[in-house]
Amino acid sequence: MHDRLGAFVPNVDIVLPGATSGPLAGLTFAAKDLFDVRGTITGSGNPDWERTHAPAAQSAWVVDRLLAAGASLVGKTITDEISLGLLGINRFHGTPLNPAAPDRVPGGSSSGSASAVAGNLVDLALGTDSGGSVRTPASFTGIHGLRPTHGRIPVDGMATQSPSFDTAGFFARDAETFAKVGEALLGAPVGDALPDEVLIATDTFAIADAPVREALQSVLARITAVMPRASEMVLAREGIAVWSANQRTLQSYEFGRTFAEWIDATNPCFSFEVAGALANAARITEEDVAGPRAFRTDVRSRVDALLDGRRVLCLPTSPILPIRRDARLSEMREAVSRIIDLTCIAGLTGLPQVNLPLGNFEGIPVGLSLIGWRGADTTLLAVAKAMESAR
Repeated sequence: MHDRLGAFVPNVDIVLPGATSGPLAGLTFAAKDLFDVRGTITGSGNPDWERTHAPAAQSAWVVDRLLAAGASLVGKTITDEISLGLLGINRFHGTPLNPAAPDRVPGGSSSGSASAVAGNLVDLALGTDSGGSVRTPASFTGIHGLRPTHGRIPVDGMATQSPSFDTAGFFARDAETFAKVGEALLGAPVGDALPDEVLIATDTFAIADAPVREALQSVLARITAVMPRASEMVLAREGIAVWSANQRTLQSYEFGRTFAEWIDATNPCFSFEVAGALANAARITEEDVAGPRAFRTDVRSRVDALLDGRRVLCLPTSPILPIRRDARLSEMREAVSRIIDLTCIAGLTGLPQVNLPLGNFEGIPVGLSLIGWRGADTTLLAVAKAMESAR
């Protein structure tokens, strides 16, 4: 394959044919370089990680599942360094192109997977999502992406960072393929049944930039026309910023401990942004996370009661447009902070979230998201199919 997008990990050649029959037969897929592929080192976007790890003895559960369904693996895709990023920037391997907006970042940390799908290099791709790493690039590149219910799709053979947030997700350009991938990985059919009601979280739209709100106005009208009922509500009575702050503390605490032993033993080289994030994470104590853990328990209970196995939340996937590839470091930091303001909702609650590639602002993709009740993954895929049919 000619990688015209810089989406694939350099100098890693992998081709594994899928089963000769199955629902995904004839389709190709790529795997983010956090998923093990037998006989290949999982590099996690960092040369020192690759140098200090051995080839995988077996492939990740999700890789084997897609192969068994008939899809063929054609490569490993670039990730933000050890998955700590939301913009798609990797100082070692390069930043994959955003095919929909070439002067802007593709979003991360599943940047290469989203780029490869959006740029027609593969039919579908695997990504991971802890703090927004499937949802953000799906929005920025204009494709479908699902962060599943936490724990719904096995993460065996996946390099994790924050276990209570980590999920294995996936991308596709069209809703039909998206649903087929979901059926293969979720082990359940995607029917036609839609949620009873969509709740438009007005406070999430209020913190979005004007271009995002403008791009999603007509999309909201379309989704309310498709769904049985629609209403508006305020989600975060404390303010979205409080949810985001608690997400950051908990996720940072976990990834700081995930990588601490390896860092101590290896003294690896990191980019400035990743090194700073890890240094800050190392300062978070067990006492510091007591309050955020209690907060998470509370909001999970509240949102579970709100959705009640029949409603979905509607919000912008990202409150901002993708920033320019040549943005300054200060702009990057602000962008990441803004993105987490919305991705924290599914992160804290552990609920499934789908990006619907329905919005556009002057040629730049703008995603709309739905967050479903716990286990509503296939229902969200059904909504994606319904919305595509309604175009």
